[in-house]
Amino acid sequence: MENHQFPANFLESLITEQGFDSVNFTKAHRFAEPPTSIRANPFKKTALKTDGQVPWCSEGYYLDTRPSFTFDPLFHAGCYYVQEASSMFIAHIVKHIKRAEPVKILDLCAAPGGKSTLLNSEMTSDDLLVANEIIKTRVPVLADNLSRWGTANTIVTNNDPKDFTCLTDFFDVILVDAPCSGSGMFRKDPAAMNEWSEANVNLCHRRQERILADIYPALKEDGYLIYSTCSYSRQENEAILDWLCTEFALETVRISINNEWGIVETQSTNKKAWGYRFYSGKVRGEGLFAACLKKKESSGNLLSFKNNNNQKLASAEFELVKGYINNPAAYYFFKVNDDWLAINHQHKESMNLLQHHLYLKKSGVRIGKLAGRDLVPDHELALSIMVNKDAVLQTELDHDQAIQYLRRDNLMIDTTEKGWSLMTYKGQVLGWAKLLPDRINNYYPKELRILAPQPPKGEV
Repeated sequence: MENHQFPANFLESLITEQGFDSVNFTKAHRFAEPPTSIRANPFKKTALKTDGQVPWCSEGYYLDTRPSFTFDPLFHAGCYYVQEASSMFIAHIVKHIKRAEPVKILDLCAAPGGKSTLLNSEMTSDDLLVANEIIKTRVPVLADNLSRWGTANTIVTNNDPKDFTCLTDFFDVILVDAPCSGSGMFRKDPAAMNEWSEANVNLCHRRQERILADIYPALKEDGYLIYSTCSYSRQENEAILDWLCTEFALETVRISINNEWGIVETQSTNKKAWGYRFYSGKVRGEGLFAACLKKKESSGNLLSFKNNNNQKLASAEFELVKGYINNPAAYYFFKVNDDWLAINHQHKESMNLLQHHLYLKKSGVRIGKLAGRDLVPDHELALSIMVNKDAVLQTELDHDQAIQYLRRDNLMIDTTEKGWSLMTYKGQVLGWAKLLPDRINNYYPKELRILAPQPPKGEV
């Protein structure tokens, strides 16, 4: 990294920013490797070998080296998410503003799912998370990551921000992790320096304004807007806060931080809105800007929508499906074509309303489909915390067997059991297989299987 050069005018644009230390910043980029950090899944507790905690996130941890996550079965089981440490500050903001009563949260620019799973970790089953991704090709990875996280209180949508305008006063919290010029990622991705320019910063500023203006009506009165970027540029950060507080009925929210964390607290030029800057060299993480604002007006009543066309679910089928579910009374069951799905009961009406206005890609957990008197269980069910492990077989795998399974290879296991089985590693579920008298049918999804060559022993 010693030879890399920052873009022209980049350092000069930061010299006057509060808390910016050019020497430390340059040294961190030229000589320090980016730290590796993960965030544990509170719904799938397991022992993880770590190298200290991320100070602003109770489930965030640093690793002393970067392993090959592809060959860690616990990663595929959804026991943790690999996430940049600074980004985990959003959890600290949510803890600061979260109410006791149920909330509906929107992650507007959600793929690949790091901040969505982070938000979900701070929620109970009474809360609803809507994770939206604007770019269609990025939606599958978002849905997969939320499926791995395991909860049923999530809905994935694929919509432009303007499509949410009609959902007036619907969300209690909206996170806009805005598309930006990306200077905060220079250390992790030096190639991003070739894309940076002052013209691109200004272009991003205008795009951020459009996104925020489109989504504003969907936030409730007294609801919270969390705004973040991975940019150091004032135009994309404090200037956006000034614009928001000028154009809309938003007031700044100050977030308590510990001075030892190395986070720089700033204020915008005109409206003195609070913001939080993460500089590589000051924090053990990459560049981030985050802020929180509170809405002080209503955008109008949301038009109600009642879906009175409740599905007539065949009772025999229903009983078979319920047998796979832990505490089935907690869920609303429905069918999409031949697939059975379930979402927490309290989110039924919200799901129907969102389906009326938006393009939904995933709602709750897909349970599976019936084939005669047998349920062909879905991978989403296996990874969910709603699966009734006592009602099905479980087959524990060692590491090599788990990798074979995740490659979708043939498994040779000595067992006399027959039927559907959850395949587990260290007690954590990887997926389904069907145990037959003469073989094991591997039902791990083809599109998720490991394709990479396995590294030599000791390098995983």
